[in-house]
Amino acid sequence: MISTSFARSLSSAMSKALTKSNRTALVLGLYKDADGEAKYTKSTAQYLEKHPELASQLPHIIGSKFEKGAVRIVYDQKDYDVVCLTNIGKDSAEKYSELEEVYTNREDIRSSISKSIRALAEQSVSHVAVDSCGDPQASAEGAVLSNYAFDEFKTVKKDRVEITPYEIADNALTQWDCGVTVAEAQNFSRWLMECPSNFMTPTKFSEVAKERLPASCEVTAHDRQWIEGENMNTFLAVAQGSVEPPVFLEVKYRGDKSQDKQVALVGKGVTFDSGGISIKPSANMDAMRADMGGAACILGALWGVANLKLPVNVTAYIPLAENMPSGSAIKPGDVVKSRSGKTVQIDNTDAEGRLLLADALHYASSHQPVCMLDLATLTGAMSVALGAGATGTFTNSSTLYSALHESAKHTGDRVWRMPLYQLYTSQVTKAPLADLNNIGGGGKGGSCTAAAFLKEFVTCDHWAHLDIAGVMSNADEVPYLSKGMAGRPTRTLVDFLQKFSLAAFTK
Repeated sequence: MISTSFARSLSSAMSKALTKSNRTALVLGLYKDADGEAKYTKSTAQYLEKHPELASQLPHIIGSKFEKGAVRIVYDQKDYDVVCLTNIGKDSAEKYSELEEVYTNREDIRSSISKSIRALAEQSVSHVAVDSCGDPQASAEGAVLSNYAFDEFKTVKKDRVEITPYEIADNALTQWDCGVTVAEAQNFSRWLMECPSNFMTPTKFSEVAKERLPASCEVTAHDRQWIEGENMNTFLAVAQGSVEPPVFLEVKYRGDKSQDKQVALVGKGVTFDSGGISIKPSANMDAMRADMGGAACILGALWGVANLKLPVNVTAYIPLAENMPSGSAIKPGDVVKSRSGKTVQIDNTDAEGRLLLADALHYASSHQPVCMLDLATLTGAMSVALGAGATGTFTNSSTLYSALHESAKHTGDRVWRMPLYQLYTSQVTKAPLADLNNIGGGGKGGSCTAAAFLKEFVTCDHWAHLDIAGVMSNADEVPYLSKGMAGRPTRTLVDFLQKFSLAAFTK
């Protein structure tokens, strides 16, 4: 586990900009449903016992319409300049919702704490102590995720607050530390996705990986010559329309030196996707700077795994390129031979993600991982199917899906299993000029045919394809994330690797 001092400094270290005010604040939680009386968290009860004047005024302060997620701010207390009271909702120790497929008590804590942090950001405070609300990790996640803002290229930076736990026991501090780390891992993913594409080129992405990942991660950036030597021709086909050179990034983390079995993570790293010759409409094309969201989430997850010092071996395989139209770009109808030897007819240059991933998945499979996950903002069809509700997950392994699903329940960042029927395979293997077509199905079941295409390059018995197109950005769907690139499902990845059981995949 990470040290207490390291975890406590993470939020302020990565936020960079702290307000110059010396005002301090405290966030306290309580439970109150629509008709019931308020019940206090352990920290709130202890604080009110020390401050009987506030306790006597509390019914008047919160009022009768103190709804779930609401906050009330009290000024000029003896030990804090500002005290923020937040309604977590109905009291429940651990409540799993079969319908929502999450532990709703954890989501309620994340949401209510995040609203408090945002409310206090407007109060010019520099330091906030946060009630653990009975779940230190969820409380820390809500606080740190809501304290994030992308202002890298703005002259005036947003003030951030320094966040620490309020009077927390040593055994609970480890959980708080973990919450800070996984939230900062997601914030790192968000930052990578949000960066403009003229800044976050394939070369720059690999440089950031070397600069920001802990020393326990071995980072290798393979150049075009190496890629050519590996016969990754479908990857190179995507890159050939851009003046930016492609990079194949390989990152190794060895947390379990007692054996050499590894988990493979493969991430789509298209740092800008214009669509190529099959060019996209101009509306909202700027969002395609985040078409490397799969790569970003994997890098963020590795940052979290390494800082948590998890006892697991992980290798990331990340093909990085731009997809641009030019005189040298691939054209509809072109045929390319992949690393696997299978030929691909490219009928739509905007279905480029599966081309990069085809070679990357085949290369990763050759290293015989215990299990393999790929992440990609792959299809608009996934956004239509699931929206921001969950990451669409295609897999050949119920064991792997069960482990991912269990992690998603706890993180609140859900996965939903999608079909890998032979029907979809038959639709991508009907190509007049080659073994495979990079589109299929006549516009129907687009996410499913894309996954079926990828499956043709996988030899791992436990593989999952996570289509994160629908969860790429956040408007207001996740209350503890601000508007912008979401960095999902970074926390679910970290949780999966934290709970990873080698025995489950080697029976």
